[in-house]
Amino acid sequence: MRKLVVVSLLCAFVIAGKSQNLITLKSPDGQLEITVNVDKKISYSVSHQGDVLIYPSTISMQLEDGRTFGISSKVKTVKRNKIDQIIPSPVYKKSEIHDFCNELVISFKENFDLVFRAYNEGAAYRFVASQKKNFIVKSEEASFNFGTDKNAYISYIKQNLNSLESQLFNSFENTYTYTSLSNWDKKRLSFLPLLVESGNGKKVVISEADLINYPGMFLYNPGGSSNLEGYFASYPKDIEQGGHNMLQGIVKQRENYIAKCEAKTQFPWRVIVVSSKDKELLDNDLVYKLASPCRIEDVSWIKPGKVAWEWWNHWNLYGVDFKTGVNNQTYKYYIDFASENNIEYIILDEGWSVSRQADLFQVVPKINLEELIRYGNEKNVGLILWAGYYAFNKDIEKICKHYSEMGIKGFKVDFMDRDDQPMVEFHYKAAEIASKYKLLLDFHGTYKPTGLQRTYPNAINFEGVYGLENMKWDKEVDQVIYEVTLPFIRMLAGPLDYTQGAMKNATKSNYRAVNTEAMSQGTRCRQLAQYVVFEAPLNMLCDSPSNYEREPECTKFIASIPTVWDETVVLDGKIGEYIAIARRKGKEWYIGAMTNWEQRFLDIDLSFLGEGEYNIEIFRDGVNADKVAKDYKQEVISVLKDRKLSIYMASGGGWIARITQ
Repeated sequence: MRKLVVVSLLCAFVIAGKSQNLITLKSPDGQLEITVNVDKKISYSVSHQGDVLIYPSTISMQLEDGRTFGISSKVKTVKRNKIDQIIPSPVYKKSEIHDFCNELVISFKENFDLVFRAYNEGAAYRFVASQKKNFIVKSEEASFNFGTDKNAYISYIKQNLNSLESQLFNSFENTYTYTSLSNWDKKRLSFLPLLVESGNGKKVVISEADLINYPGMFLYNPGGSSNLEGYFASYPKDIEQGGHNMLQGIVKQRENYIAKCEAKTQFPWRVIVVSSKDKELLDNDLVYKLASPCRIEDVSWIKPGKVAWEWWNHWNLYGVDFKTGVNNQTYKYYIDFASENNIEYIILDEGWSVSRQADLFQVVPKINLEELIRYGNEKNVGLILWAGYYAFNKDIEKICKHYSEMGIKGFKVDFMDRDDQPMVEFHYKAAEIASKYKLLLDFHGTYKPTGLQRTYPNAINFEGVYGLENMKWDKEVDQVIYEVTLPFIRMLAGPLDYTQGAMKNATKSNYRAVNTEAMSQGTRCRQLAQYVVFEAPLNMLCDSPSNYEREPECTKFIASIPTVWDETVVLDGKIGEYIAIARRKGKEWYIGAMTNWEQRFLDIDLSFLGEGEYNIEIFRDGVNADKVAKDYKQEVISVLKDRKLSIYMASGGGWIARITQ
């Protein structure tokens, strides 16, 4: 049930402070303040508890016809709203969200509005065109001025570093570079979200929301100063089929504008999350709140769950009497494994359709899909198909209709690797059409989520993360540090397709990249804890069924962990060091904790449990986990009356528990 309270006040252009050009907006708790300066150029600033976090930052939008929103613009009206509503969130880390903020709508005579929202946990603004004719946006100015030099966690683009434009084709995957803004590599773009450290321990995270038919925003620092600027992909003029197995759209030439827009376009929200404590970033809902409401009338058919996945473990099975690979015998084994462990789905990853044809109707001879679907139905296991972007985009409607009627439950769509306007629109269109045929979508090889998971909850996962798959080939990465950093930054934007669950675990000194028999960095319990810490409604078991069958305790436990939640409580956390999160589904609570390469003791406060007696099933690092990363101890204890619990994690370790009354 949704409650919406909007209180509006329409007034003339008001005087605030010393200048007639200043308009202010405060958050409901009065701690955060946005100041908008309407002068020759429009700028905004953001402060929190008196600390200036974003200094005056100019914003504008230049149209192809020569007009510019935000330059010498004349205010027509100023309107203030109070928003207070409950948003149901059926495929999320909590069952409902309280959307509570103050809103400012500044209407200009030049046929555009500027909308600002002040939340207790951050700020946001967007342009809204009020003109009645279609138009073209040539460029957008989005700046974030941090005043003085600050340290930041930057996810640079890794590929195609010859120019800024060449970087627009990228995987949206990298670890974080922790450095000062003045040391920003001027030749490189960063994708979002991006975190900047401010004074008094406060953090600012820049992202965007409600990105529907407009290019995504990168950030860069051309001047090596404290002012970051948005960078947007120009509209593709010429796209050729190519890239990985001819499944990507390669932009050969671009236009001199960034977007074709319809009349009354609502542009994406520029999101500025503010936290006084690191742990607040682990449970921030701003991107979800700012997204367009759900457009699926009945979401009951959307079934999140676990997935047995074959690609990471290279289709490896052992102790069987058939040759494993892309064939029906192998997939039936995966179906049997999934069924025995109440795992809802298996994925047929790359290889089930004929290579380099970009044709999803050409199935390889060794796969009989109809037989696998029938077998899966008998075992109560659904099938999800991998699809390269170019093949899927050929005829989304025909593909979805055909495979939905066959009994397929969804698609894992891969290798988009762009976020220009046509590619962003592809995501929206694919989610809309897939929902019509009751199909799930897992967007792999794509940019960070921006709220599509609220608008179309069947768009259930997004990659945009340096996931566990990189352990197959990356010899130098420090994945342990990354895993206790990304939840504070990337996961703030929404769910991630991280694909955890490794049963081969390595200490820092023992790790090595092995493509066909991959391992993880850190302990076994760390892998288990990620099923609670990481948000992923469609959650993979990445390792081989043969390896899971040798580890029945761990397999049974992770297979039983929910993938969507009714409630989330952040217990503790510090960026790059450690995390502890509790999540509830029904009457059961789960706690997941991870540390960096430092062994760590944490005191956990379980007062959120309330009254009653509780048992805790715990998986903790074994006494030798610092030497043998797979060493763990499983035990059941009772919760003490004082609701306090001390936990220990080894170097690169983790801790996980299920709490029942």
